[in-house]
Amino acid sequence: MEKQKKKLGLVPKLIIGIILGILIGMYLPEWFGRLVVTASSLFSMFLKFIIPMMILAFVTMGIADLTQGAGKLLGLTAIIAYTSTLIAGSVSFFVADNLFGSFMTQNALEKIAATTGISVEPYINLSVTPILDTLAAVLLAFVLGLCMSTMRGKELGGTLYNFMKDFSAIINKVLHTIIVPFLPLYICGTFVDMTRSGKTFAILGILWKVFLVVIIMHLIYLVFAFFVAGGIGKKNPIALLKNQIPGYMAAVGTQSSAAAIPVNLQCAKADGISEEIRNFVVPLCANIHMAGSMITITACATAVCMMNNIEISIATVVPFIATLGVAMVASPGAPGGSIMTALPFLYMVGLGSEELQAIMIALYITQDSFGTACNVSGDNAIGVIVDTIYKKWIKE
Repeated sequence: MEKQKKKLGLVPKLIIGIILGILIGMYLPEWFGRLVVTASSLFSMFLKFIIPMMILAFVTMGIADLTQGAGKLLGLTAIIAYTSTLIAGSVSFFVADNLFGSFMTQNALEKIAATTGISVEPYINLSVTPILDTLAAVLLAFVLGLCMSTMRGKELGGTLYNFMKDFSAIINKVLHTIIVPFLPLYICGTFVDMTRSGKTFAILGILWKVFLVVIIMHLIYLVFAFFVAGGIGKKNPIALLKNQIPGYMAAVGTQSSAAAIPVNLQCAKADGISEEIRNFVVPLCANIHMAGSMITITACATAVCMMNNIEISIATVVPFIATLGVAMVASPGAPGGSIMTALPFLYMVGLGSEELQAIMIALYITQDSFGTACNVSGDNAIGVIVDTIYKKWIKE
């Protein structure tokens, strides 16, 4: 029996894309750089076309599947998960806003500012209008999802549900076969442009520090979450954290909330969460609880804004976090799904340009496995809380 070839993961591919982009920008002639930038630009056009359909497909099915007959238990879990996501994002902004400024020397900021407006032009500029505006896609997804969840089997059949399920599968296929494989090319083209314009090394000198801070914030959040859960559930938080290690490592290795569910269920069992609660909360929160992703996206957005002298404040960040907390429902099911869902809303914090969004993608995905691990591990902290409340006030 032949051994299966080990595939190169997305993060190594992105790192290779960044390195190739820098080398091409530094050493190869301009015509070749323009060729790479053209390919990257065409991919960007396709990405913008797909994103509203991805939001429509994932959010619709996420709501339709997760609101079937759950009643009070669903409401309780959803409120706790959403609150956790909002708190994580808000704290991430306060940390980033107060800490990241020390990473950014005046010299580095001046180098970045001096390159504003300088870019490598693609050979071809094409524009395709998406079939839906992103906000329209979110609104339509909520209307369809909520109506299907309450009417299916009562006032209407499963035809529309089955259509949306197939549509979601098609979009997921597009993500796996086109979007994810070509992301390194997109990033490569961005770094060709950045290198030729002179801003690459000033930016990279800042981003590695941002990476370390984000990982530390993930770990602090988990310690806080399990201490709160332990206090409510009258369990030892250190034991809960120890029980979660296999689930955390499974999420880091697989980079997928869905793939980590079986291991996370075992962690929940070790925490003493009742079977009926863990079988409900763990799969549900794998789709709706994104504290780790929110920490990463908020911190990265704050850093990129600071690097480009874009004003960012709590007044702009809170609506951004509140919107993403809803829009990213079910997006963790796809690699890099959270940042892809966030792209259309980055304009809310001033990051509307393709170049800045490409930096966001690169920075986010290099930390995606840790964000996913934070999401997954936080699910069991919620499980302990829900189990305690359910036994005391709902079940009785």
